[in-house]
Amino acid sequence: MITVTSKSKNPHGLEKYLVELNRRVRRIDSILKEYGEKGCNALTSMTPIDTGRTAFSWTYQIIKKGKDSYVLQFNNSHIEKGVNIAVIIQTGHPTRNGGWVEGRDYLTPALKPIFDEIAEKAWGEIKKI
Repeated sequence: MITVTSKSKNPHGLEKYLVELNRRVRRIDSILKEYGEKGCNALTSMTPIDTGRTAFSWTYQIIKKGKDSYVLQFNNSHIEKGVNIAVIIQTGHPTRNGGWVEGRDYLTPALKPIFDEIAEKAWGEIKKI
């Protein structure tokens, strides 16, 4: 609980500020949800498809760190023999006969436009304060 004491003749100004700040934090959460969905859609469309299992295994999570920091985390649940298939598609992997399958950078092209939009929208909300 926070107790605020004001020596000002207008303590309601601080209250209005805090209410507005809370509204903007909720708006940032809403923005992250919107872009979590957009990010999953972009990842699904950009993931190379063999069976489609990896492409359709994308999810997102919003993690609040501290009092004013958020992380938008994308996860892929397609695991085979303890290996995350989305990761080895990106980074490459050895084959059974000693060869190497080169990775394909599909994560950066899928997510860069999403992260650019998030930054622009979030900064726009912060500048309004």
